[in-house]
Amino acid sequence: MSSREFTILVPAGKIRERLDVFLTHHVENATRSKVQHAINEGFVTVDGKIVKPSHKISPGEVISVTIPKPPSPDVVPENIPLEILFEDNYLLVVNKPAGMVTHPAYGNYSGTLVNALLYHCNDRLSTVNDLTRPGIVHRLDKDTSGLMVVAKDDTTHAHLAKQFSRRTTEREYWAFVWGRFEKKDREGIIEATLGRSKSDRKKFAVSAIGKAAITEYKVLEEFEYLSLVRLKLRTGRTHQIRVHLHHIGHPVFGDPTYGGRRIAWGGTEKKKKEEVQNFLKIITRQALHAKTIGFMHPVTKEFMRFDSDLPQDMMSMRKLLKGSIINMVS
Repeated sequence: MSSREFTILVPAGKIRERLDVFLTHHVENATRSKVQHAINEGFVTVDGKIVKPSHKISPGEVISVTIPKPPSPDVVPENIPLEILFEDNYLLVVNKPAGMVTHPAYGNYSGTLVNALLYHCNDRLSTVNDLTRPGIVHRLDKDTSGLMVVAKDDTTHAHLAKQFSRRTTEREYWAFVWGRFEKKDREGIIEATLGRSKSDRKKFAVSAIGKAAITEYKVLEEFEYLSLVRLKLRTGRTHQIRVHLHHIGHPVFGDPTYGGRRIAWGGTEKKKKEEVQNFLKIITRQALHAKTIGFMHPVTKEFMRFDSDLPQDMMSMRKLLKGSIINMVS
């Protein structure tokens, strides 16, 4: 059984708190019970010493964490319907629905896109990744819908991965975001470095230390307190679009992680509040859709571009919003 190890330096000015509480907010996929178990089993030390979960951390202390990595679970094919836009002997393009996890991971070992792909492709998928991610060249968040390209063999996978790495693919997203934009800001580029959030390891944030991230955006339609925005990725960081839009004060509508479910626009009028709450019932996730994908076919050398309709929840909200539209931006 392999493991991964990392250290955390308790920052200056940090308020003293229990070690188990601190680690729960700083280790990805951690729960307090799991953290307590790891501390009790000796997988966590503070300044080289084994301590109790109740140990009160202090600024300057070095916390060392060892996380045993269990063997990958068996990933079995599952007969789950897929919306496939294109398929040949080398790859396929699939429209992933919101709510479907891309590949098996902690807490989601079945019902994923990979389980469905294994069934559809009769296990014929690339093996470049580990056993839980066959065929997966890139991923979408669970609650982001839209287009993905999947590789059936290792050579195709390598060629596609190189295109993503060199940023020669075309990737376009549409999103409903909170608020209206100033006229001068209806089109622009968001360039902000992203890193793990210091307060919550499960989230990302704009940070001075991290990876460069660039997102192009253009407002397509404006409503009273929401906007429909087209986004293009120049880089492909985790949660990039969601964090960037939150950073400029226009979080993705419905996003529970980055401020999209807080009613920040629409005024205090009761009727407007009720209207917004109704929209939040329609959109139970971030209103973000990977609408377009384009790439060079590794074998035919043809540039292929695929486009998809907005999913039903976003289409329904758009139709309702048009009833109270203030301004349409061409």
